Amino acid sequence: MNQVVKILLIIIGSISLGLGVLGIILPLVPTTPFLLLTAACYVRSSDRLYNWLMENKWFGSYIKNYKEGRGIPIKAKISVLIMIWFSFLFSAIYIAPNLLLRIGFIFGACFFTVVIYLTKTYRPEE
Repeated sequence: MNQVVKILLIIIGSISLGLGVLGIILPLVPTTPFLLLTAACYVRSSDRLYNWLMENKWFGSYIKNYKEGRGIPIKAKISVLIMIWFSFLFSAIYIAPNLLLRIGFIFGACFFTVVIYLTKTYRPEE
């Protein structure tokens, strides 16, 4: 793989990791999707960073639960849906210059809502 692409993937993965860390702290910022993006970037660019992420005591469980088919925590699902609907509705109302784009934004929000709904919900054993 091209060295420039590897560096870009590491940068994107690191930014996504930072956003994922914010998601652990802030209730409306999703954690799992950002950590999944981080893992996808790191696995294609750096074995060392990917292994660190997967073995990390704070982040590894989010990714492992998803990869092992356990799903995404309900908190992550709710926060992702809030962010999707907020951003898509904002774009449809204030940014889209015509009706077709507005309909597209609403359709996109509906599509991603269905995808997230159909993704298994992780419920830790109590």
